[in-house]
Order: sequence, then C-alpha cells, then structure tokens
Amino acid sequence: MTVAERLSFAVHLYVHVPFCGRRCSYCDFAIAVRSATPDRDFLAAIAAEWQGVGAGAMAPGSAVDTIYFGGGTPSRLDPASIAALITLLGADHSLTPDAEITLEANPDDVTPAAADAWRAAGVNRVSLGVQSHRPHVLEWMHRTHRVEQVAPAMAALRAAGIDNVSVDLIFALPAELQRDWSADLEETLALAPSHVSLYGLTVEPHTPLARWTERGSVIAAPDDRYADEYLLAHAVLGVAGFTFYEISNAALAGRRSRHNSAYWNGAGYLGLGPSAHSFADGVRRWNVRDWVEYQRRAASGGILVAGEEVLDSTARRLETLYLGLRTNGGIAASLLAPDLAARWVGAGWAVVQDERLTLTVEGWLRLDALVAAARDS
Repeated sequence: MTVAERLSFAVHLYVHVPFCGRRCSYCDFAIAVRSATPDRDFLAAIAAEWQGVGAGAMAPGSAVDTIYFGGGTPSRLDPASIAALITLLGADHSLTPDAEITLEANPDDVTPAAADAWRAAGVNRVSLGVQSHRPHVLEWMHRTHRVEQVAPAMAALRAAGIDNVSVDLIFALPAELQRDWSADLEETLALAPSHVSLYGLTVEPHTPLARWTERGSVIAAPDDRYADEYLLAHAVLGVAGFTFYEISNAALAGRRSRHNSAYWNGAGYLGLGPSAHSFADGVRRWNVRDWVEYQRRAASGGILVAGEEVLDSTARRLETLYLGLRTNGGIAASLLAPDLAARWVGAGWAVVQDERLTLTVEGWLRLDALVAAARDS
C-alpha cells in the first residue's frame, strides 16, 4: 500500500516550522536555533515534500479542513511566507469554507503589521506561547518574550480580526521559583482568551532542565503539588466558563481546537516538515528530525520519511483507549471489563453515562496508570 493510499482521507495538515531564536530550558522538540530564519529554503523544502507526497496523499476532490503551523516558532517566519504556505496547501485541494488555520506564535513576534498579514493570509486562530506572567520565570525558562509584550500581542491579534486565541501555560514549576500559579491563572483570564492549554513541566533528557536536575540545582515539583495546581486550574477556568474537553485543553463554547481534536478522535492527518508525523488507517510515519538533513533530502529529491509503524489490533485498541480517555467524550464503556469500570467509578475516577465512560478530573491525574490497567485487563 502506498503512502498516498494510506493517507487518502487526510484533511488535517500539520506543518512543523523548526526555527527558534533560542532553546527553552525544558524543550526537547525538533528545533533549529537560528538568528535569521531561512524562509526561502524552508518554503522550497515544504513545497518539495507537498508536491512529492503531500498533495497526492489526499483523495481527489477532498478539501483541507484544518492547517496547524507548529514548531519551533512559526511566527518567526515572514508573514509573506505563511501566506505562501497557505496558498500552496490550498492550491491542489481547496480549503473548506470555514477551515481552521492555526499559527503558534511567541508574544514578541506579534505586531499589528504581522497580525494583519496573518489574518489576510487566512490565519484565524493563534496559539500564544505565554507560559507565565512572571518575569523571573520567563527568564528561567529561556523564553524570548517579556511579560509586558503579552497584552499588546493579544490586542494586535484582536484588532486584526483574530479573536480565536489560545494561551499556553506551564504549571508545576520548581518550588524555588516561588511562582504564583493562582495569579498566573487570573492574569491569563484577564486577557480574555478563548482557549487555554496547560502543560505540566516534565524533565526531558538532553535539555538544560535535565542538566540542572541532575546536578541538584533544580528539584522537580512533587506529585501532590502537580495535582493541586492542576485541580486549581480546573476550578478557576471552570468558573470562568471554560470546559476541559481534553486533559490539557480548556475552551469556551465553540472554541475547541478542531485540528487537535482530530488527533484525539483518531482521524487521519498529514505532517510536513522535519520530525512531522502523519497517520491514517492504522499506519503512522514520521520525517527525519534534523532540519539540515531534511532540507538536504528535500532539495535532492531524497526520502524524507525516517520511520513507520503499522498498528496491530492490540496497539489500535490501546490507542483508542488512551486517546479517548484523554477527552471528555470518553470511550465506549464496553471497551473495559465491567469489574474494572466499576472499580474506577467507585473510586471516583470515572463516570458512566449513556454507555460512555469518561474520566473525572481525579481520573485524568491517573491517566497513564488507568490506561495501563485497561491494557492488561
């Protein structure tokens, strides 16, 4: 079966833009630190991948429903390059009339001119990497933006007509930072975002944070504080009208991320760029991770795919469990042994309604352990 056949129903596109001004202390993503972003080379490489595999990987007559520019820092691209990419991706397969086009952006990249250009190009959703409203925390994270740049960025986006804005926050930071999580939540709500994404800090290998932890200069937050801060976020955002539709994502009515929801619902998607993943019909593949190698292969017509896995029935069941339990839609209760489901409900970790089992907030805090128990049942 060819790649095109496997991805014949992919209508969700992800474009990985790897470029960053610096690497954040906690980041292990596939990025390329550059003082100047090589827009021309990147556009040529994406065009080569799209024309060689991407455009043909969609069924004739199908339309692109979502595009997500992630990274890295996509907002470091010239706005004209974002426009060129959207034009490229919509040329062979038209965009749906209400296509969701998301751009990840750092606050320091958002200017009135950039926001206007993004909106004119078709961007209608921005994921803003705020992370914290505390200056010393941003410095510790190695973020490139300053606290005072966040509110003007939000204002510029709204003035440009982009009112669907998500704010990213990181919680469970080391105690020595004395970060006021409650204040960060309130200051986020003062920005009036339509969506909030929360990420608990994790120590990834080969990052500055990992080195700090190994030598004992940083001590990771204990599990109980992780849980307390997660529960506080649920309470504060819930009062403000947000619904957690996924373990890490909360939205106002009608503002869920359609692109990310496609992942969690098991839909097919096509990834372009270094390290980008694609999935359809039980087959997952991923591109080479390094930008220089990706660009070299794209320029020479080489193979960009670094690996592939075919999910067997056991793996597909596990993925269905894991993705479904992450969301407030849950899973069919019949996927679990009745005694296991009863134990979860009795412990307050899940509820069953209309033959659907969904995890409670307390259950989400135990997601990995619960999925492991379901796998082994």
